Amino acid sequence: MVPQDQVYSLVDKVINLIQASGLPHVVGPMETTIEGDLDTLLDLVKNAQKVCVEAGANRIVSVVKIDYSPDGVTINEKISKYR
Repeated sequence: MVPQDQVYSLVDKVINLIQASGLPHVVGPMETTIEGDLDTLLDLVKNAQKVCVEAGANRIVSVVKIDYSPDGVTINEKISKYR
């Protein structure tokens, strides 16, 4: 089990994985939004869980929300008016 004081270092490992993917993303205080095709995104979630287990986590909860449109959905179109 990962001690509570090491949780943020584990989150950092996952964010590094996301950054290395090259996918557009926005890190927020409670969640990270990632833009990409479904297969790539689900593989990224799977790999993030592996990173956590390799770092000592014995349980991971992943919450995945999908906003899908046949024409695509971008982070920018959803939040640009707030920037």
